[in-house]
Amino acid sequence: MAAFSESLDAWTAAQITGLNPDWQTAGVLELDWSGPEPASVADLGEVSPLMLTHANWFGGLSHCNYDWVLPRSYRVIGSLPLLCTEPAQSYSIGWRLGEQLALQRRWDRGERIPRSDPRQLSITGADVDRMTSEPAEPRLDIRHLRVTEVESLDCERLAERFPELRTLSLSGDLGLLVHASALNRLASLRQLWITDLFGMSAADALLPERVPTLELLYLRSIPHEYAVAMRSRWRPQVAYGTYADITAARRPEWIAENRGNPLRHWDGREQISRTCFRKAVAQYKKTRLALIAALSDGSQEDRPARLYEIGREYGEGFNLLDRRTEFIETVEREELFAALDVMVSDAEAALGVRLESVADMLAAGVDAVRDW
Repeated sequence: MAAFSESLDAWTAAQITGLNPDWQTAGVLELDWSGPEPASVADLGEVSPLMLTHANWFGGLSHCNYDWVLPRSYRVIGSLPLLCTEPAQSYSIGWRLGEQLALQRRWDRGERIPRSDPRQLSITGADVDRMTSEPAEPRLDIRHLRVTEVESLDCERLAERFPELRTLSLSGDLGLLVHASALNRLASLRQLWITDLFGMSAADALLPERVPTLELLYLRSIPHEYAVAMRSRWRPQVAYGTYADITAARRPEWIAENRGNPLRHWDGREQISRTCFRKAVAQYKKTRLALIAALSDGSQEDRPARLYEIGREYGEGFNLLDRRTEFIETVEREELFAALDVMVSDAEAALGVRLESVADMLAAGVDAVRDW
């Protein structure tokens, strides 16, 4: 298959080496080729797999598993005998043919310093607010925009300032998108990522006829009503080359219940069952109540020992949960310790005092018993 690569400013090609129906993935082997749009395999001439030696690569093939929906801008141009019979070992969301070839060619030319793409921009929600608060010319040069830490973002102003976007990624922590229907103005959009943002309704759904080039739609932790509308609009487009991954649709009551829950991201995570999530939240709430009670009685004499014991009970509680399903990995371990910091911050706000060393005492109790 062939595709146009912005990184190369030319067409490039790859070979499908296999399909995995269970995982719904396709093994894709990139070829060491670029040029004008090929009409058939014959236009490629003699080809070979792309071997990567740049940066931290040591001669491996550029061979990756992507979702098995062929993006609508890609073209099937024929077939060749398999250039690699081993299955791909890496996985990625979103096809990006040409990026590795561009990096390898710069490396082969002796360019060792990473080069930023002037068409890409990564900023925070606050940055967008500042940029769009006053009239200015549209940024026609920006094609790929990543906005993090969104608290409240006006999509109408964003679309006006960045009208030529190909990729848009928006993420927050229960943040709000305002005028989300304005994303329909981004007619050239190919990838849309929205994570942990709310405020959208069914009326804000992206429309295939307005965004006809969309190839990837990744939505996680969004309003239930919006998720249903987006599934209805875009799942029929899978046959035409749009991959839609829409998960963790949240109802209003879920948002209200979990707004102060630092473990809310566990709900819907692949290795964490619904039952396990509920028990984890119950353990968190139990520990939080015990902490506030221990800090509220005014007694200082045995406080360190009490805090240490609260940490132990927290650690043992999650030992029990993890023993059954072994769901606590590196990310979850870090989140469990971060949840202790949230408890302490909540206690400081409730009691109106600064609590020195409390988090360290809790963590010491956890470390004394944890198996994760």
